[in-house]
Amino acid sequence: MLQALPHLGAGGAVQGAVDIAAALAAAGGTALVASAGGPRVADIEAAGGRHIRLPLDTKNPARLWRNARALARIAAEHGVDIVHARSRGPAWSAEAAARRLGRRFVTTFHGVHGHRGRLKRVWNAVMTRGDRVIAVSEHVARHARAVYGTPPERIRVIHRGVDIARFDPAAVAPGRVAALRAAWGFDDGGDGPLILLPGRLTRWKGQAVLIEALARLGRRDVRCALAGDDQGRRGYRRELEAAIARLGLAGRARLVGACADMPAACALADLVVMPSTRPEAFGRVAVEAQAMARPAIASDHGGARETILHGETGWLAAPDDAAALAAALA
Repeated sequence: MLQALPHLGAGGAVQGAVDIAAALAAAGGTALVASAGGPRVADIEAAGGRHIRLPLDTKNPARLWRNARALARIAAEHGVDIVHARSRGPAWSAEAAARRLGRRFVTTFHGVHGHRGRLKRVWNAVMTRGDRVIAVSEHVARHARAVYGTPPERIRVIHRGVDIARFDPAAVAPGRVAALRAAWGFDDGGDGPLILLPGRLTRWKGQAVLIEALARLGRRDVRCALAGDDQGRRGYRRELEAAIARLGLAGRARLVGACADMPAACALADLVVMPSTRPEAFGRVAVEAQAMARPAIASDHGGARETILHGETGWLAAPDDAAALAAALA
């Protein structure tokens, strides 16, 4: 199999590529991954896959065509059976390569993309042209059928997974949790509840909603870690920092940066929150928390409705509503 995606940085599509490469290699197959590179190339190679660097992080038509030729050459050289695209730009090139060689073309529909305007829908629709279209949730499958008219018989819903050997409370040594507590500045002896929001710093992930909800909660013993990279969104980071100061949460709500040890982060937390203002296609955060025996709160839309049973395995709160989130936290 040849997987094609823009980069190997952060995100669910990247984690999916790593997981599939590891599973395919373990089963004795050949796992090729093409992308523009990134820090998780090492994970692909450690799992037994091979990374091939191509500038797949582009929307330029000329470069898309050159990428198609390169992918076709790679597929022919390695006897690839399946070309698997995980993002729209690479999918245009991957489809052309697969069709040229007569190989199977599969897509994984990771997100519900904006689709206003004809050109936008045409650009997105390549994700529905696979011989099989993998949807990461029923939410995404409904979107593919309703917006793009994808035939139901070509869609397979395969919910995104979590490694329950890695996300296992018994597998996380206390020293890892203590090291993270110290790195995040929560080793000051306070013993109040700790709320964790894992996610890159982008507005729709809901960090601002959580900060306002914490202020509404009115409990001075509650602390909060916002774990995620700003990916260059320095203006949004400054906005969050200003909100923390303005609402009197300094020292209790912290922007702790990217976290490489999410099992330890969940173990450190008492509650994990996914307050996304737009529907998550799946929302891995919630299932990682559940695997670590931590209750989760998520916005009541998208994939979270498929992973959280409200009042049983977590709570769902109205999206983009700080008052509703504060009530769920309480």
